[in-house]
Amino acid sequence: MLSRFARKCLPTSAALTQCRFFNIHEYQSKAILKEGGCKTEFGIPCNTLEEVEAALAKIKGEKKVVKSQILAGGRGMGTFVDGFKGGVHVCKNSAEAMDCARRMLNNTLVTKQTGPKGQKVSTLFVTEAVLGIKRELYLALLLDRKTASPVFIGSAEGGMGIEELAQKSPEKIKRMRINVQEGISHANCLAFAHELGFTDRAAENAAEQVKALYNIGKSKDCTMLEINPFVELENGDVMCIDAKLGFDDNAEFRQRDIFALADVTQIDPKEVMAKKYDLNYIALDGNVGCLVNGAGLAMATMDLISLGGGKPANFLDVGGSATKDQIVAAFEIITGDKAVRSILVIFLVVSCAATSLPRVLSLHHGSSRPRVRVRCPWWCV
Repeated sequence: MLSRFARKCLPTSAALTQCRFFNIHEYQSKAILKEGGCKTEFGIPCNTLEEVEAALAKIKGEKKVVKSQILAGGRGMGTFVDGFKGGVHVCKNSAEAMDCARRMLNNTLVTKQTGPKGQKVSTLFVTEAVLGIKRELYLALLLDRKTASPVFIGSAEGGMGIEELAQKSPEKIKRMRINVQEGISHANCLAFAHELGFTDRAAENAAEQVKALYNIGKSKDCTMLEINPFVELENGDVMCIDAKLGFDDNAEFRQRDIFALADVTQIDPKEVMAKKYDLNYIALDGNVGCLVNGAGLAMATMDLISLGGGKPANFLDVGGSATKDQIVAAFEIITGDKAVRSILVIFLVVSCAATSLPRVLSLHHGSSRPRVRVRCPWWCV
């Protein structure tokens, strides 16, 4: 949801810049929020029906909530491939929750963000049902590239229709930019809470939650932090009922515990292999594979392919000191994409042996593989 919503709220330059960030599941995000002082509902992640049954027995209250855990938004309005509607269900009792779990676990959920193939649900997050909800709001912490500062984006009309609201009534979207040198202040958070319609005790609680979210985003190197819904209860409490966190890939060296949470079953296997071999790879939707050393050269190669009437299938920079194993892995990643019909290899400063590898591999794998064209300057040989 956030990527499309952000295009409505942030400057065009930010929307058109491709960002890569590491995502985790909702139940993992909730654990981080709770540790950072945010108020969330009690829940238990489950990977089997036996675990679901045990979790239901531990959760107080008659009503239970069963949530599919996939790395994509729009779960509540999604549809499973067998026709079962909804990736999030509020159930009136444990029996209904168990029935939903049977239909959801190990099924494939299709949402607006997964594409037609969907994503397999290997984990369910079983939680208590939050009672006494007065209002549901939207709240997100993003990075505004135009002002080079974090910005909170909020709306008093949250929920699943936030994207439509941003398009039809942009004036209802409230913003609070933060000066990273000065940090966040309680007074500004309280004023922002009032803009979102909080009053009295609820406004104070909302301000505290906003401060906690900012501190989490800063300390954990978040590129985004989305709460939808951000709810106000009848008793004045404020809670984060759903959470989606993204983290800067470049911060992995200091966020080892967070990056250890990666669910490789939800990630494109080609990206998993690229990470293993320290390759910069991004899958695209074309049919011309690119194997290049140097990010700038790779981007120029993609532009040339587009200018020539083709569509690049990927961005892949192997780096200037690529080893044999890295180039073999890069070739396997590209040929693992069934849409690729040809591969363009452009190397600058790489040994002759490394440059010849793609052609040798292509011949070794037979004529069923994509055609390979290799280009390099004379000084490489």
